[in-house]
Amino acid sequence: MHKRYWSNSLSCLRCLLLLCAAAVACAVEADPVATLRAKYTSLDQELKQNQFKRPLVLDSVETPNRLTGDIYAIVAYPFGAVSASLNNPDHWCDVMLLHINTKYCHALVAPSGTTVKVNIGKKTPEELTAATRLEFNYSVAAVTPQYLEIMLSAPDGPLGTSDYLIRLEAMALPNAKTFLHLTYSYAVNFAGRLAMQTYLGTIGSAKVGFTVLGKQADGQADYIGGMRGVMERNTMRYYLAIDTFLESANAAPQAQLEQRLQSWFTATERYPRQLHEMDRAAYLAMKRAEDLRQQTVQ
Repeated sequence: MHKRYWSNSLSCLRCLLLLCAAAVACAVEADPVATLRAKYTSLDQELKQNQFKRPLVLDSVETPNRLTGDIYAIVAYPFGAVSASLNNPDHWCDVMLLHINTKYCHALVAPSGTTVKVNIGKKTPEELTAATRLEFNYSVAAVTPQYLEIMLSAPDGPLGTSDYLIRLEAMALPNAKTFLHLTYSYAVNFAGRLAMQTYLGTIGSAKVGFTVLGKQADGQADYIGGMRGVMERNTMRYYLAIDTFLESANAAPQAQLEQRLQSWFTATERYPRQLHEMDRAAYLAMKRAEDLRQQTVQ
């Protein structure tokens, strides 16, 4: 009888411990700051030594129905400045417009919520009516003295894409630095995959991403291509736009646009194999015109 009692007691204790462990695990998982801090710790060596020659790690995932790109990076700006700069939907339009495919951006704050309207088009000058409009719901998921989370989500996109998500996390680090996590993701249906395969089989056939699969016969890096390559290129473009925007924050207001344009182009040209599309003069002329249009069209 005593033996059965102790056996039952041990079983109950074991179950209790398992429940406690599960509760702790759930609590940690539910805490975005703890999750991001754990990720920062796990990436310590990759942030110090990588192909980008800067504290930056890029990951991408392709599933049958979705593409996702993630960038983790340390930036040399204090968290307070990062939070103040990015916790503003108008500033996200300043960020978005730097991307070579963005033709227009306008933030609308209303009682029902904040919307960021973005027109996406070609990598060349284009009439606004020819570009596809995405309407992102903008929300501040969390903001504290040590952590910021911004979410932009859009239900519909061009060419069979949908369920867009741009998510930015920022966490304070010592020595006036900030750890950033950018996610760029969208769903793609069968028609969208066919359209993308057509692009990748023609004008996009030589395009690659950043993930190194191995080495070619000549010793050069063999980079990933296909749809993951597309995702990695665009995730990097958005990240460089965020970094460039933060860098320009201390410039005089009338000089900020030109500094952002010049700096973004310079940053992309550090990775010409993946990101070069046009020369500097063409990019600057296109973006200056798009910025002017953005000030007049609502």
